[in-house]
Amino acid sequence: MAKQPKQGKTAAGTDMNHVRQKNQQAAQQNAQQNAQQAAKGQNQYGTEFGAEQTDAQQVRQQNQKSQAKKK
Repeated sequence: MAKQPKQGKTAAGTDMNHVRQKNQQAAQQNAQQNAQQAAKGQNQYGTEFGAEQTDAQQVRQQNQKSQAKKK
């Protein structure tokens, strides 16, 4: 007959609780890294688009020209 694995261990002798703990730690680290990357992305685009200054008068003139061409 085959040996029965001990409680909490696989047939190969791996401690299942240890594996679960390591998987949980890895999932937490991945979540933290994803959050950090998302924050970097928001800052990057916020700075990029926020740095552009728009001349409202020039935009109005362009819009008027565009509307005149449509008519």
